Amino acid sequence: MSAGSPWLRCIAPVAALVVAMAAAEPSVNAPLDVAALDRWWNFDDAAASEAKFRAELVNLPAASGARMELLTQVARAQGLQRRFDEANATLDEVGAALPRMPARVSVRYLLERGRVLNSSHQPERAVPLFHAALDQAQATGEDFLAIDAAHMLGIAAPPAQRLEWNLRAVAMTEKTRDGRAKRWLASLYNNIGWTYHERGEYERALEYFRKALPAWEARGNPGAIRAAKWSIGRALRSLGRNDEALSIQRALLAELERERAADGFVLEELAELELARGDPLAARPWFAKAYAELSRDPGFRADEPARLERMRELGGVQ
Repeated sequence: MSAGSPWLRCIAPVAALVVAMAAAEPSVNAPLDVAALDRWWNFDDAAASEAKFRAELVNLPAASGARMELLTQVARAQGLQRRFDEANATLDEVGAALPRMPARVSVRYLLERGRVLNSSHQPERAVPLFHAALDQAQATGEDFLAIDAAHMLGIAAPPAQRLEWNLRAVAMTEKTRDGRAKRWLASLYNNIGWTYHERGEYERALEYFRKALPAWEARGNPGAIRAAKWSIGRALRSLGRNDEALSIQRALLAELERERAADGFVLEELAELELARGDPLAARPWFAKAYAELSRDPGFRADEPARLERMRELGGVQ
């Protein structure tokens, strides 16, 4: 057939249209844009994150790996809101599609199924899923997700194993060439600090909390930076360095007041510090304010009932 064939001249515009349409529509095989995902996530507002993810889902082909991967993040946002049944239902949809999905979707699925279990007080069921996610992520070169899995094992594994997992995750983070994966250092330093704190090794805890602060500052998240400073103050209280701790918490309170915001954990810590300084009367209003804030948090109510009851009693709340 010659180049001048009427048949070829006829199909050429159609072929061009098909190519244009393919270029205009996202490929079912295109991976999720993780840089965009980072922008969409707001860990201080899981409900807003879920709404953003759902708005973005309409732009992704129904059977695509990117859509399934984003659905795992919908489930994560639902879990953070303690809507565990809905999170599991969302993951069921992803699970049904896994045989046709890229490896990264499977790793995300295992991570989020494990997080839902851990958040609903079933760590013994979550740990095998985090192990599986770690193995799959390492086998496919997904450093960011491999570190995430190791970091979750540092939270969900039996207490005697947590420090080892956190230190292993730090080593993985220091070794990777993935700049995005290196951002895990802030969370890992924080988690190692709390592991030491739970073991009563307060000087080591303070060391890691102080290492976490510049790592959080480099990420530029004001809420995380505030939490990092709070953690330093909390370790100082455990060390009996109450004046230093009080200075940190008062500075955080002043910052919150300038922003017309409130943080029940800062209020609670101010109360505990006044109590540690031997002044229960000064502590009382702070406990009452902390109770008023934290009793509105469904996650805190579920996870820390004894702590909340202590605030109520010491704050004189009826």
